[in-house]
Amino acid sequence: MNYEEEFTTAVEAVRSASSVCRSVQSGLDPASLEKEDRSPVTVADFGSQAVVCRALLERFPSDPVIAEEDSQMLQAPEHHELLEKVVAEVGRVAPKADRDAVCRWIDRGNASAYSDRFWTLDPIDGTKGFLRGDHYAVALALLVDGEIRVAALACPNLSFAARGNGPRGVVFAAHRGEGAYRIPLSGEPVRERIGVSHVARGAEARFCESVESAHSSHDDAADVAARLGIKKAPYRIDSQAKYGVVARGDADIYLRLTTHTGYVEKIWDHAAGTLVIEEAGGRVTDLRGRTLDYTQGVLLARNAGIVATNGHLHEDVLQALDAVLAS
Repeated sequence: MNYEEEFTTAVEAVRSASSVCRSVQSGLDPASLEKEDRSPVTVADFGSQAVVCRALLERFPSDPVIAEEDSQMLQAPEHHELLEKVVAEVGRVAPKADRDAVCRWIDRGNASAYSDRFWTLDPIDGTKGFLRGDHYAVALALLVDGEIRVAALACPNLSFAARGNGPRGVVFAAHRGEGAYRIPLSGEPVRERIGVSHVARGAEARFCESVESAHSSHDDAADVAARLGIKKAPYRIDSQAKYGVVARGDADIYLRLTTHTGYVEKIWDHAAGTLVIEEAGGRVTDLRGRTLDYTQGVLLARNAGIVATNGHLHEDVLQALDAVLAS
């Protein structure tokens, strides 16, 4: 099946959502609510989800969406002002937006169970980076029969060109079997192929890891790096933008090593980035080398951690991880 319409829709949706996020980040004092997991959430989370889910509803009204937010909090009387801000921001790209429509669009993302075809969305991945005025991502992926078919990963504050060159704003997009691309966040959505690095020796490699050490164990990653002979300083960046910088060769390895016993990864944190790296020629597995299983609803319940590489280094990284985790 050709998923070109889905690919085009996904790219358009995350570009529009990024416009909302940029507006909020540049003009809004980041007063925030708190989620149940105590991570901060802003107007941009809700606005981004509304914009993306609106696009999916218009083009693919039967498709479920597993996303991060719901409108229940916004509809509470004490958050009336917050809802009005969300409606105003969404109205920048959807002129007919009103409170009921925005809440309805947000709640299109309330699916939680696996189905043969569904989308998964993280409206803002890297919330702390967003609030710092730094990197974040809007991450959208389509899954069919448990396989990621289309991905669009917008990184509004990441340079379009590799190694920090050029204007800011890039969408990493992938179409299963058709390759991975970079697309400008603004202007004409021209596709340019991207590919992972050809680095095959640990001594020449570079890690990519989270800015926040609470998200992944920097100590274990440093031990893996030492075993591989890696000397370069890690590329530290928030959000699924890490997948993008590996896919285009700025870095060669990304590890997600949980710091919390029993923590299970969410699908929206990895689906879009996974396909981008795979279609760029790289490889993504869990810590034991197992393919990520997207058939368990919201959670990657059959996997533990993430190993994303340029492919050439993957087996060496897995062996080093085994040694570190066994010690």
